[in-house]
Amino acid sequence: MKKIDLYSIQTQGFCDSAKRLLHDEDISNFEIDMSSAPMLRSEMKREANGMRTLPKIYVNAAHLGGFAELYAMQQFCKLEKLLKD
Repeated sequence: MKKIDLYSIQTQGFCDSAKRLLHDEDISNFEIDMSSAPMLRSEMKREANGMRTLPKIYVNAAHLGGFAELYAMQQFCKLEKLLKD
């Protein structure tokens, strides 16, 4: 299984939805909570080519996108394949 990193903040709906989707799919992830470490936001922004919205989801350090991209992959049965390849 590939490594999933999830940049998020507390009490943000899309962040919560992404965590719930990964949990429901039994996919473990490493959450990077930026609520208590705002200096990580500039790092995340740099890694995401300037995009500032959250969550930011990475698969083996490659930027997947946010919740919308994660949800679309799950709906079209591509998420499991991506994680196993």
